[in-house]
Amino acid sequence: MNFRHFIWTLFLCIFVNAQNTFEINNAKKTVIPFKLINNLIFIPVNINGVELTFLLDTGVAETLLFSLDNKEVKLSNVEKIKFSGLGGDLSIDGFRSDNNIAKIGNHFANNSLTIFIITNQEFNISTHIGIPVNGVIGYHFFKNHRVAIDYLSKKITVYNDENLFRKKIKKYEEFPISIEKSKPYLNTDIEMTREKKSSKLLIDLGNSDPIWLFPTLIKDFVYNRPNIDDFLGRGFNGDIYGKRSRIHNFYIGNFKFEKPLTAMPDEYSIQHVHLVENRKGSVGGEIMRRFSLIFDYPNQKLYLKANKDYNDPFHFNMSGLDFKQDGLQWEQDVVSIETTKTNKAGSEFTAGNERFQYKFVLKPIFSISGVRKGSPADKAGFKKDDQILSINGSRTSDMSLERIMEIMRSEEGKTINMAIQRKLQKLTLSFKLEDPIPYQDQY
Repeated sequence: MNFRHFIWTLFLCIFVNAQNTFEINNAKKTVIPFKLINNLIFIPVNINGVELTFLLDTGVAETLLFSLDNKEVKLSNVEKIKFSGLGGDLSIDGFRSDNNIAKIGNHFANNSLTIFIITNQEFNISTHIGIPVNGVIGYHFFKNHRVAIDYLSKKITVYNDENLFRKKIKKYEEFPISIEKSKPYLNTDIEMTREKKSSKLLIDLGNSDPIWLFPTLIKDFVYNRPNIDDFLGRGFNGDIYGKRSRIHNFYIGNFKFEKPLTAMPDEYSIQHVHLVENRKGSVGGEIMRRFSLIFDYPNQKLYLKANKDYNDPFHFNMSGLDFKQDGLQWEQDVVSIETTKTNKAGSEFTAGNERFQYKFVLKPIFSISGVRKGSPADKAGFKKDDQILSINGSRTSDMSLERIMEIMRSEEGKTINMAIQRKLQKLTLSFKLEDPIPYQDQY
């Protein structure tokens, strides 16, 4: 897989709190900066006075908290509850907390936020993202306002003024969406080989893949070849497995995407999911990042305008390796600094360059969390839990997790040399990047 894809689809029988609402205070609009990591959007959220980082995800109905990173947040009105979603098992235990105060940016606030707390630490996604992530926020962020997402500037604008909004959408294409069970759905066209089929998809910003399709829900579905069996991500109820392949074309109105990567979870992974009527799958961040987009939940509209990344090719992690960050370690940085000395007359002069052990710096540790069977890395001998020391001569401690993934998607045929630590043994292993699922015409 090209990264960990965390599917946070939440199916809870809950009483909707009508006051659980974000409002813009004393402004016509508010602008919220975000971090974009592997097509996923991360925003700052202050919960009861504590600064946290949340994944922004249209694929969840409720606000979830699963990690505090040694921060203390006081939560009130806590009760036990069960969660259910994508994955093999039926449900997991958690808690619900009502009437929390949330602030996002300078003007966007909710004084009665309901939070669902997941205590199972397997759902702490920070190690697979490379930054501390404390939770996920979804429907309540979007439900009352027009929300514009600019993937290039990495800014979200929430509108509270009709005139400003009307000026904004002049060059955008308008599409109807449906808001069902607090999530947005869009009618698209899927062209597996040559025939277009209208397909209702969840717009899922919490999924970094381009497209997910559910084969058991699509009449006469035939897997395109070549395809591979792969780990697709993590749901509430366990690991999600299925196949990956490419389809011929994907359409949103007149917007066309050629040979996009497509993930297809197996029947076991979606057996406990209560899907809305006629849903066939999801469209994720790898498609949506190619647009400037505006969600208008109150009027059930989506506005799209292609950005400069619209024609980017759909690259795959060609190594067959999944990576995670195993915390931080102190590394000694040696720097060259120029010192000055003062003579007896009081004047300064340069003593020249000298190398000093300047300080110790906390740097990331990366390891392999999975190896796809039959992949180039598998054939080269890589194993789960190998610690990655360097890639093509560059220390991984100077990289981000996203940078490592960029290398693995970079260029078919590229040679990758990786120094690894396996228990007490240091090894250097090599392989060439190879796309296991190039699109092939079926006719």
